[in-house]
Amino acid sequence: MRAARLIRMILLLQSRRAMTADELAAELDVSARTVARDVEALSEAGVPVYADRGRTGGYRLVGGYRTGLTGLARDEAAALFLSGVPAALRDMGLADAASAARLKVSAALRPELSDAHHSAAQRFHLDAPGWWQPPSTPALLPAVADAVWDDLWLTVDYARQGRDAVTRVLAPYGLVLKAGVWYLAARPGGSGDGGDGGDGGEATHRVYRVDRFTRAEAAGGRFTRDESFDLPGFWAERAAQFARSILRAAVEIRVTAAGARALRRVTDRDAAREALAQAGPPDGQGRITLALPVESLDVAFDQLLTLGPECEVLGPPELRERVADAARRTAALYAAAAVPGTAQR
Repeated sequence: MRAARLIRMILLLQSRRAMTADELAAELDVSARTVARDVEALSEAGVPVYADRGRTGGYRLVGGYRTGLTGLARDEAAALFLSGVPAALRDMGLADAASAARLKVSAALRPELSDAHHSAAQRFHLDAPGWWQPPSTPALLPAVADAVWDDLWLTVDYARQGRDAVTRVLAPYGLVLKAGVWYLAARPGGSGDGGDGGDGGEATHRVYRVDRFTRAEAAGGRFTRDESFDLPGFWAERAAQFARSILRAAVEIRVTAAGARALRRVTDRDAAREALAQAGPPDGQGRITLALPVESLDVAFDQLLTLGPECEVLGPPELRERVADAARRTAALYAAAAVPGTAQR
């Protein structure tokens, strides 16, 4: 829309003082020829913009000119609070709104503060995805985000792991980006879904992985948001519940002081902390015996093996024998002949 582009051009020139045609074209996603036409239109409308010729030239506003068009639209104001998470903004389709919001804020600041956003962006950055896995953007994320922003009932088809897909009508309360994976916190509603489809439904909030939605469409109408709902608090509680729910087995181990310190790093942090707190005093060699909740014996094997001699598995017997066998095979490797190419002693 040309009017919005012209306003954005004014804000750009107001916040940066001078820009070349190529710079403006890149910011506005248009050609340099379109920039020239837009500058001419602004001049005809009475905006004091002019061009400096030459190698260091560019477009400028007459000194002291400031526009009053700095009010933030609702979506711009909301996006501004997410401006520290650029990938999330882009995934949800809010990058343009955030860019416009930053320009308006910069234009409203005193000249000596107008580069505050650029200065902060060069010093602080949040990288949400985890290591060793490429970030994935669910195709339906923008549609889900729109429903979250506008409190719209949402009809989704949800592919459940190991079970048949289901159709749900949801009141989408909030999105969470955890280690590169998007989750939706929503209250189920609608006939046949455990709620009454209206604002008075008693169904509790649940968590859905957005990448498992195969369909997401506005169901018609808005739901009344429960203003007491606290998304960070809800997520923290559910995350803790999930972490506890997957710890279905237990092992008995004896660890050195170094092993006790490392235990929180290689296993579930809360489980390790609680197990250490409930353990008895160290033995004569300074080792602590404790019962540790784990996800499974296979997972425990991988985790505890990294502690090497700082951890002894006492039980169950099958896990102790498995770790002992790994230790014997490791020792055999180092007891073998010297590595080719190294000096013999």
